[in-house]
This record gives sequence, C-alpha cells and structure tokens, in this order.
Amino acid sequence: MGSFYITTPIYYPNAPPHIGHAYTTVFADTIARYHRLIGDEVFFMTGTDEHGLKLQRAAEKMGISPEELVDKMAEKYKWYWSLLDISYDHFIRTTHDYHERVVKYAMNKLYQDGLIYKASYAGWYCVSCEKFYSPGEYIEVDGKPYCPIHRKPLEWLEEETYYFKLSEFEDFMKDVLRNRRIVYPESYAQEILGKIEKDGLHDVSIARPKERVWWGIEVPFDPDYTVYVWFDALLNYLSGIGYLEDMDKFHKYWPEVHHVIGKDILWFHTAVWFSILKALDVPLPKKLLVHAFLINRGLKIGKSAGNVIAIEDLIDRYQDSSGVRYILMRLFNMAKDIEVTTELFDSIYNSELADTYGNLVRRVGVLVKKKLEGTAEGEEIDEELEKPLRETLRIYREAMDEYDVSKALTAIMDLLRRANAYINEKRPWEKQDPSKELYTLLETIKYSTIMLYPAIPRAAQKTADALGYKITNPYQEPPSTQKKYEVKQALILFKKIKV
Repeated sequence: MGSFYITTPIYYPNAPPHIGHAYTTVFADTIARYHRLIGDEVFFMTGTDEHGLKLQRAAEKMGISPEELVDKMAEKYKWYWSLLDISYDHFIRTTHDYHERVVKYAMNKLYQDGLIYKASYAGWYCVSCEKFYSPGEYIEVDGKPYCPIHRKPLEWLEEETYYFKLSEFEDFMKDVLRNRRIVYPESYAQEILGKIEKDGLHDVSIARPKERVWWGIEVPFDPDYTVYVWFDALLNYLSGIGYLEDMDKFHKYWPEVHHVIGKDILWFHTAVWFSILKALDVPLPKKLLVHAFLINRGLKIGKSAGNVIAIEDLIDRYQDSSGVRYILMRLFNMAKDIEVTTELFDSIYNSELADTYGNLVRRVGVLVKKKLEGTAEGEEIDEELEKPLRETLRIYREAMDEYDVSKALTAIMDLLRRANAYINEKRPWEKQDPSKELYTLLETIKYSTIMLYPAIPRAAQKTADALGYKITNPYQEPPSTQKKYEVKQALILFKKIKV
C-alpha cells in the first residue's frame, strides 16, 4: 500500500461547471478510485480559484460582492460534483485562510531571495485568461489583437508591477523537460521545451495594482498590490495538502502528487509552476497528466465559445452519473482532441453499457433466479472465459497504471462481448443444471464490474449488491475465489436510448 495524491485544476467559478470541467474531474476521480481499489492511501483534491479581475467584474455586473459570488459558486460546484459522484477528499477554495498564509509566505520568500522585483509593464491582456499575450502569441481579427483561446479582443495595459525572475530558471526548465519524465504524454514536454528554446524564458508579472484588481490576496511587502491570480492559484496544490500547517501530511503525499490539467494551461503548470517550486525548494510533481480538448462545433467547449454542453442535460439523458462518466472516460484522450456529438454519446451508451454490459447482467440474473433459485455455486470457471478474464485483468492494470482509462474500458468491453458470445453458445436456459455456465458468467461479471467500478461507481455498486459480491481489490486474489453467489435481483441497469 502506497500514498497517492491527485489534483484537478481549481476552476474559475464565474459560471457553473460544464462538460469540459467534467471531462477533467471525472478522469481524476476515476484514477483516484482505481488507486483506492488497489489499496493505496489516496488524497484527491479539487476546488475553486476565487480571486482576480474576471470574478471582480462578474460580481460588479451582478451587483453583488465577490465574496457572495464565490460562496454561491463554490456550493454550485460541489453540487455538480455530487451529481457526478466525484469522491474528492478536500475541496479547496483560494479564499481559505490557510491558503492565503501559504501565498504570503511564498511571496515573502521569493522577495527575500531576490527573485521578485518591481518594474513597469505594457502589453496586451486577456481578462478571461488573466494573462498577457506577447506578439506572435495572439491572433489578429480585422487588424486587432484577439485572445487565441477566447476569441475576444485583448486589452492594452500599462502599469507598474512586481516580476518573478522566471528567466533565471531557463536552464533548469530545459533540463527538466529534456531529462525528467514528469509531463505526460511526453509530446507536451517537447512542446514547452521548443517554446523555451525558441523564445527563451522571460520574467513574469505576479502582482496587480490594487486600484485595478482589488479582489485578491494582498502582496505582503506592498499593500498597494494584490497577488496575480495564477501565482495565487498554483500554490493551492501545496496549501491543500498541509504545506506549512501539517508537514507530516505534506511529506506523506507530496512525493506522489499527480496534477491533472487540460492542455490550455500547460505553460503555467510547467514553465511557471516548476520554477516556483524550485524557488521554494519544494520537489517537482511526480506527474503532470495533460489531456486534449473536447471539441463541439469546431471549437474547444467553453462558455466564451458558446458551445457548452450542460452536465444536467447529460445526467437527464443518460439517467445518472454512470452513463455520463462512462461516455467521457471511454472517449478520454490525452493526445488528441475529440469532436463530440449526441449521436456519438448515444452510440457508446447503447452499444456498450445497455447492450454489452447491462443486457448480460440482466440475462444472467434472470437465469440464476429461474434455473438455480437464485443461488449459483462453483469451484472454477470455464476455461473459455478464464483465460480472457486473466488477460483482461492484466491489460486493465497496465492501462490504468499508464492513465489510459479508455484502453482499460475497451478491454473490459471486449471481455464482456466474449461473455455474451459464451451465453449464446452454451444456451444455459436449455439445460437442466446450468450451474457451471452461470457460475462462470457471474465470476466474469464480478471481475468486469470491479474493473468498471472506478469509472462507473454507482452502477457497479448496484450490480454488486444485486448479484451478491463485494467490490474489492481484484489483484489480492486470483479469479474463481468466490464459491457461492446469492442473486437478489435481476437488474435493468441501463435503459436503451431511442435514437
């Protein structure tokens, strides 16, 4: 048993979460649940990023205070994550006192170490990104600079600010990106390395004048400034696991930290975050897990693009969290953007969950009740399914250890298709005593369900309760150890969607 710490980005709560947020969060939850399943001590954290100009303006527009806005939105995020059965251990908010103490400590340390200095800045700024864009980074529309992500006009800003000497970490970052396998997939490390080799690493502004951005953590050595929201937000990964406050907890989990992010925030989580950690004498993360985008109507899904798919609409269509979670994880891709449509979602749900898995669970449950009075016993499973089952357990573990949830789910569905072929071939409904066949099928369903559990916990638990087994570590014991099944119910797990 080891320790495992996994984080999502903390989300900017200027609007409710949508399918894009769910994509990241369900993946992190699936990995967290998998590690709990195999016996690791897991700390899983998500939360909200509650400072900055964007929230300040949103609150002003609504005629409420930023405090009211973030309090309301944090609860909304928690509610959505409960709909999707997100099993976080801690929900961090950057307005928490303990987080503010870490931010002020970090600012003071870097300032005292000569890594922060004051200078003036002029440049194009995106309020939605909370980021300055250099020439070559932004796009032009009718000759005017636009944000390449939000497709909105950039604002020209000139002001005095405090800079972090990011340039001092250029050689360090090149070495990390070339020689340490932290960023996964590796192609993203090469992308950042290429950018640094081409453009160099330049100092970054980490403060904003309070007269412009008053909603933030005050810079401890200059009360006329607030801490730049990105610098503030990145430190949540330390503050949320006990940095400064509970160092035993911090030392237990930090060596195993896995950050899950979308590729749009890759720069901040590599060049900036790794350099901040180095400056603070904190070890780098074990892994930075980066995923590509869900695409809808040709654009990354987002509020600004106007192509959001609402989480509640998905829950309504696919009955509960399990259908939504399965679809998202079946499509999950780290390297490649995925174009999503209702037709694609329906096809996965109907063919894999309703037909392949749900139908098998129902048929076997009905047959055990009818032919064996609800009790199936056996000593060993039929070789026809035992070998594929063992192989699937091997592939599953390998895939999950490599964060390839889609590959793991595909392997399970392949096994379940074999089980469906087996029941059709053996025709247990025609036999006087189909104990061996039905015991074999129950064992196959049990292990398939256990493997599915991290992705679809609610449906997996329902199946286990109905067919009489527990969700336990599938690697503690070989298959064919449960000698008796008491089937309580023949479930209809997933109702097929009419398309």
